[in-house]
Amino acid sequence: MAEQRREQGDARGHRDGVRDVAERRGRHAVLEEARAWEALVTAARRTVSDGLVVGTSGNVSVRVGDTVLVTPSGVPYERLTPDDVTGVDLAGRQVLGTLRPTSELPLHLAVYRTTGAGAIVHTHAVHATAVSTLVTELPLVHYMAGALGGPVRVAPYATYGTEELAENVLRALAGRSGCLLQNHGTLTHGATLDQAYDRTAQLEWMCRLWLTASSVPGLHPTLLTAEQVAEAGERLRGYGQRE
Repeated sequence: MAEQRREQGDARGHRDGVRDVAERRGRHAVLEEARAWEALVTAARRTVSDGLVVGTSGNVSVRVGDTVLVTPSGVPYERLTPDDVTGVDLAGRQVLGTLRPTSELPLHLAVYRTTGAGAIVHTHAVHATAVSTLVTELPLVHYMAGALGGPVRVAPYATYGTEELAENVLRALAGRSGCLLQNHGTLTHGATLDQAYDRTAQLEWMCRLWLTASSVPGLHPTLLTAEQVAEAGERLRGYGQRE
C-alpha cells in the first residue's frame, strides 16, 4: 500500500538521522500522557490482532488537554515502547518524542478541532472498505447505526494525508461519530479511546452484516427507516450500567 510504504520510508529516513531529532524531542510526557500513550499502544496493537489493519496501516490518537498523542509513521505497533511517545499540539507542532507522526495527522487534527472527540481510531478494515466502494451511505441494516448518530456516510475519495481528505471526512462526520472513507477505510471518534474503538468494531460488523445479507441470490436485506434508527439511538444513550 502506498500509504504504508511512504510511512515506512519516512520512519527509515528519520531513524537514519536525516532529521534533527533532538530539536523535535520537546518536553517530557507527564503522567497522564504516559498513561494515555500506554492505552493508545494497546489499542493500536488490537487493531492488528482484531484484523482491522494490516502491518502499519491505520492509526490511533488520543487527546490529553491540548496535546494529541498519535501513532508514529511506519513503526510496527509491537515495537512501540513508553519511550516512543509521540505527540503534537492542535496546530500540528511536535511537542513529544522524536518519531514522525502518522501521515494522517491532518485528518486527526481536523476532527479534534471540529468535534468534542477525545480519541480517534482510523482503520483499513476489509468489510468496511469493501462497502465504501459500493455505496455512498451504509444501508440501514441494523439499529446500531444509531450509536454512530444515524446513517453512516461515505466520505468521497481523496489522497491520504491531505487537507482534501480531512475536509471530506468532516462533512461525512457531521452529526455522526463515524464514517467510511471511499476506497480507504473507516474513522470513528469518541469521548474515550474505548468508545472510539467500540464504534470502529461496530461499524466493521455492520458492514460485514450488510455484505453477507446482500450476497444471498434473489433476496435483498430488509432495511430500517431513519426514524427507527433514530429511536434506537435515543435508547442507546441510556444503555449500560449507571455509575
